[in-house]
Amino acid sequence: MSTREKLTAQAGFVSAIREYFVQQGVLPVRTHLLGDSGSTDPSVCNMSATDESGTQLGFLQTSPEFAMKRLLSEGSGDIYQICAAFRAEEAGRLHRPEFSILEWYRLGFDHHQLMDDVEALVNTIVPNLQWRRCSYRDLFKEHVGIDPHSASNELLFTRANLSVSLESQDLTERSLLLDIIFSQQIQPTLSGGEALFVYDFPHEQAAYAIIRDTDPPVASRFELLIGDIEIANGYHEVTDGVEQARRHARERGIRAKSGQKNIEIDPKFLSAFEKNMPECAGVAIGLDRLMMISFDQNSLKEAEIL
Repeated sequence: MSTREKLTAQAGFVSAIREYFVQQGVLPVRTHLLGDSGSTDPSVCNMSATDESGTQLGFLQTSPEFAMKRLLSEGSGDIYQICAAFRAEEAGRLHRPEFSILEWYRLGFDHHQLMDDVEALVNTIVPNLQWRRCSYRDLFKEHVGIDPHSASNELLFTRANLSVSLESQDLTERSLLLDIIFSQQIQPTLSGGEALFVYDFPHEQAAYAIIRDTDPPVASRFELLIGDIEIANGYHEVTDGVEQARRHARERGIRAKSGQKNIEIDPKFLSAFEKNMPECAGVAIGLDRLMMISFDQNSLKEAEIL
């Protein structure tokens, strides 16, 4: 494919996304890429910007989530954004320090309604997918024969096949063991032609999703995988400011325990919860990955222009 042909295909890809949101009445927005605060998420390595003297100017956004939620609290209604995001990670087949992201929020939706929305959008640009939905619990039972909600840390450690002793591990974050089992034993077995929604994650992996008071408690969160590639991560969003601050404090505690850089909580983001954060669901899609799949390419590098 020539550069001209690739540019034309990419333009059509983005135009189809924008047309979908026009039909849905979802407004496009643009927020700043450079902010005063980074992400407290311990799984994310922030990138900062400095001037020529080395003075830090701010953090490059890891996603537009915080800024978009501030708009939601100001009464924006349903919104979406296509933009660049930055994470300090090694480049590889599915990772780049700079990548494109599509993020949107729908008022009054829960995570199941948002899955419907994601499926409708993806179907407009990646036809002929076989769609399936499976709870996190059922997926674990299907592939590794254990209940991820009730299994002991010792059992999860054994199933993760780690080459270290149990005594040497800090297992207070059992979500790490679940992630290892999911990424190494479940994800690689998923079919290339299947689009799979995995929903109702363990409460330890709630991130900023509502935790429902069920037995066991589960997070109203989903991921979309096409084949073995993670494409999207969505939440029925937390709207309570006290709970949101508690989640940030927990993330900072994990960062401190693992020796990661301390990241201050964004006060402007937390102030949005004091205004009128509406009930909503939000999702972020790795746009480069989706484009790679749409164009039947094998890596993000193939999907790039330069």
